[in-house]
Amino acid sequence: MGFNIVLVEPEIPNNTGNIGRLSLASGSTLHLIQPFGFELSDSRLKRAGLDYWQHLDVRFYDDLDSFMALNQNAHFAFLSSKGKKSHYEIDYRDGMFLVFGKESAGLPAELVSRYPDRLFRIPIFSEHIRSLNVANAVSIIVYDGLRCLDS
Repeated sequence: MGFNIVLVEPEIPNNTGNIGRLSLASGSTLHLIQPFGFELSDSRLKRAGLDYWQHLDVRFYDDLDSFMALNQNAHFAFLSSKGKKSHYEIDYRDGMFLVFGKESAGLPAELVSRYPDRLFRIPIFSEHIRSLNVANAVSIIVYDGLRCLDS
């Protein structure tokens, strides 16, 4: 049991490191789509992932088009504050792809407009918050999904 966690153009190495650790803990594969806002040798990435990074199943893609072409038949859920449906409506499946956007801008507009039926949000109950930290959002979605698959 596990998921495919996808980060589109991640910008903050600490977030990516933490998500890498979460990927390993949850039995998931991490997919990283370039460009990155950091170097893979960044010490903050490794510090956040601790010594687990070497055990992680991580895959790299040059761009979003390459990733989508390779995984075009996959079951996707795209997470965005622009989503109309709650993440409670995700039809979780083992091995599905959970796609998260970059910290500063979220998912690319082309994904938001192309997949409105697969676009989900995590409810936020304050008008003072635009979005959650991506590492926190990934944690919420992955463990909610694991709970649903285990039911």
